[in-house]
Amino acid sequence: MLTAHWAGLRKIVENFVKIEYNLYIMLAKPFIKWVGGKSQLLEEIREKYPSKIEKYCEPFVGGGAVLFDILSRFQPSQILINDINKELINTYSQIKNNCESLISQLSEIQSIYKNHSMEENKNFFYEKRNRYNELKVNGNEAENLEKAVLFIFLNKTCFNGLYRVNSKGLFNVPFNNAKNPLLCDEENLRVCSKLLQNVEMKVGDYKECKNFIDDKTFVYIDPPYRPLTQTAAFTSYSENGFSDKEQIELGNFITEISNKGAKVLASNSDPKNANENDNFFDDLYSHFEIERVSASRMINSNAKKRGAINELLISNIASVF
Repeated sequence: MLTAHWAGLRKIVENFVKIEYNLYIMLAKPFIKWVGGKSQLLEEIREKYPSKIEKYCEPFVGGGAVLFDILSRFQPSQILINDINKELINTYSQIKNNCESLISQLSEIQSIYKNHSMEENKNFFYEKRNRYNELKVNGNEAENLEKAVLFIFLNKTCFNGLYRVNSKGLFNVPFNNAKNPLLCDEENLRVCSKLLQNVEMKVGDYKECKNFIDDKTFVYIDPPYRPLTQTAAFTSYSENGFSDKEQIELGNFITEISNKGAKVLASNSDPKNANENDNFFDDLYSHFEIERVSASRMINSNAKKRGAINELLISNIASVF
């Protein structure tokens, strides 16, 4: 009788904890704006999720919209995220390990920005951009927290949240003249920190994730997109480009991990937006399921050229499940 009573009480407590956890998670969203971010396509992407996710890997984590969605819905026991952008992964790491210190410093910057004129904020932006590039070049790990704070600040106050570096690896995106951006979303940063506690983080080439991936892993791959036109390729996400050669190598990698039994979903641009006869991805992923979904182009400097275009969702769902 007593045993049954305690079992029932334990079940109530477990359910309460689960409800509390899910309420926290429902509020989670990417802590930065990221070109190619998948928040607007989450509904379509969710349809490709397997019914159960024990292991999760994201070799190009970017803004993390899919990452945070996966963590909230499935709570995988093993998670690996990776990105070639060292400063991005440092920011994830600082939110995971030093969230309150990051909030304190970012709140201070937000207060300064809020009480300045636009001209003062413009000067403040370029001052902080110079400081960020100094930290980036110096590479002093003792300054990683400040670098993460500036990474978020610059993301919120630069043109369209774009991350672009020059040939020397220096961040060079201009000021966006934002009047009152939310630089420090304390609640969301704390939720993100909670979610990231069980996440392993790596910096480097996506191929370094291969040993982590097995037949129990769901892998979401969101690489630098193939530009639709030559003039569209004006951004450099890192010091290294991502040409058709790299797209083909990625296709081979996706085939390899698919053959290991991994469940794979990949995103990319649809060349047919610009040229209906361009079958680059249709040929490269001819043995996968390809779905065209509508998305909004948001980074063109000319607002009239922003609008709905197709993107590709490439998966092995039909062959794996």
